[in-house]
Amino acid sequence: MDDSGSFVDQSLATAFDADIMEAVSEELKMEQQPPQPQHSPTGNSRFSFSRSGSTGSVHAISCSSASSAPNTDDEDSDTATRNAIMYKDRRREAHTHAEQKRRDAIKKGYDELQSIVPTCQQSDGLGSQKLSKATVLQRSIDYIHYLVQQKKKQEEDLDSLRKEVMALKIMKANYEHIVKAHQSTPLQGQNQLSDEVKFQVFQQIMDTLFQSFNLSISVASFAELSGCVFNWLEEYCKPQASRDLFILI
Repeated sequence: MDDSGSFVDQSLATAFDADIMEAVSEELKMEQQPPQPQHSPTGNSRFSFSRSGSTGSVHAISCSSASSAPNTDDEDSDTATRNAIMYKDRRREAHTHAEQKRRDAIKKGYDELQSIVPTCQQSDGLGSQKLSKATVLQRSIDYIHYLVQQKKKQEEDLDSLRKEVMALKIMKANYEHIVKAHQSTPLQGQNQLSDEVKFQVFQQIMDTLFQSFNLSISVASFAELSGCVFNWLEEYCKPQASRDLFILI
């Protein structure tokens, strides 16, 4: 259909060009000839025919061009409108999807927080009513403060235990030193004493030491007990005090 229209347009254009060229040639001939009293009817009719033919050709070309030209402006406008609508729909859909994803993440975080924090699992007289987000956050903050305090207390207890271990190691070293000192001292006549006599001597020594120990020790706390034990050992168990005790017995 487009090829036939183009062919007709070309034919009309060729005929139009031929008529115009013929009209121009006639005008030139008439200008070159001297003026005559009578004009040739043939020439006038031919020129008139040529002008009318050219006018008809121009009208035909205009109609043909107007009928064959596509309405591209309207189609481009409709396409741009559709593209804009589709773009807005895609943006709206992407925004809705992102917002839903964000809300799901927040809800999941609150659910996990409520399942982890013990105070959020306890009912507060509301029955089956779900806790609000503000309540979950407040209880979580309170529980975190509680954990921080517990951690601090455990660190203090651990430090105290380390000090007690160090004190026990010192006491052990002192006892070992006392034992070595007694083992290095030769005992004369040890084979002449019976076990009963040895036990009586040991009992008297322990009774005397226990009396001083009982008067010097306080059991209000472990730290106070440790301090009292060290003071008692330094005062009543040093070599000079032990020698005096043995002499009295």
